[in-house]
Amino acid sequence: MQVKLSVGLLRALIKILLLEDNLLFAETLIDLLEDNGYSVIHVPNGQKALDATYKEKFDIYLFDVNVPLINGITLIKELRQAKDCTPSIFLTSHTDKEIFKTAFSSGGDDYIKKPFDTDELLIRIEALLRRTKTQLPKCIKLLCHDEVHKRILYNKQEVELSKKEYELLLLLMLHADNAVPKELILDELWNSSESPSEGAIRVYINRIKQLLPALKIENIRGIGYKLVS
Repeated sequence: MQVKLSVGLLRALIKILLLEDNLLFAETLIDLLEDNGYSVIHVPNGQKALDATYKEKFDIYLFDVNVPLINGITLIKELRQAKDCTPSIFLTSHTDKEIFKTAFSSGGDDYIKKPFDTDELLIRIEALLRRTKTQLPKCIKLLCHDEVHKRILYNKQEVELSKKEYELLLLLMLHADNAVPKELILDELWNSSESPSEGAIRVYINRIKQLLPALKIENIRGIGYKLVS
């Protein structure tokens, strides 16, 4: 089955942790990143950022340097010492070369000076993600994605799925243990010339449950669906 994930789907799978104490600037960045398809969690201080890394796995960190409680450089140093290799970009107004040197020696991967062009930030994010080769998950317990042959396996046996069933199950796998909004499912599985409904999603969800009764797929009321690992 030849199924190519859309850019929108791939970006929606990328979860960014934004550490920025300037709330107005943070809102601007959140709008920018979400408008370009990324998922963003924002925190205003270093301690909340550290707490967030314990609760969730992120694909990239965007850290301001001068923030309350734990500054961005100290935070990335602590994360690296804890074997957290998530790629990071510092957002900073600093021009002191010693600051940059300390940022990189502490484990930072890139930096961009404030004020910056928003397109440049997006380009740097894309470049860093390419360099770090963010991988899609291959297996969740007995459920596996064979990326080469574009198929789903359960207990090493291929599951016979239609194109949309495959795309939907893959989307749930990629967001395992997190709710996948119905809006995202509709945007990714149907094109603009089609007229899908939430009822159509339910049909595919029920079909997947019939094929794989051991899977736990929860209906998150008013939001969407979640595959529990």
